[in-house]
Amino acid sequence: MKKIEAIIRKSEFDATKEALHAIGVTFFSYWDVTGIGNEKVGHVYRGVSYSTADIQRRYLSIVVTESFLEKTIETLLETAYTGKVGDGKIFVSSIEEAYRIRTKEKGAESLK
Repeated sequence: MKKIEAIIRKSEFDATKEALHAIGVTFFSYWDVTGIGNEKVGHVYRGVSYSTADIQRRYLSIVVTESFLEKTIETLLETAYTGKVGDGKIFVSSIEEAYRIRTKEKGAESLK
């Protein structure tokens, strides 16, 4: 099993969520996060300049089987892409084991 952690633009979250559901990712967690990245553009609103050094993003945590890994990553890359600085990052790590508390299932069966 693999854990995919993705940091994406909040504006791309709804499309990404729908695309993940469409390919069969039925469960994942997400958080609103703030980070500092390469995007250093300031915004001016009604004559007042605002810094965008602190960037608002959405953090997704998804656990999938190894056979589903590439499809999930491709979906994230396609739907979260805008082509601009600040589109985000994807990290992949190994998961040793997973359990479903309600049924006591373990391994890949606990992800279904």
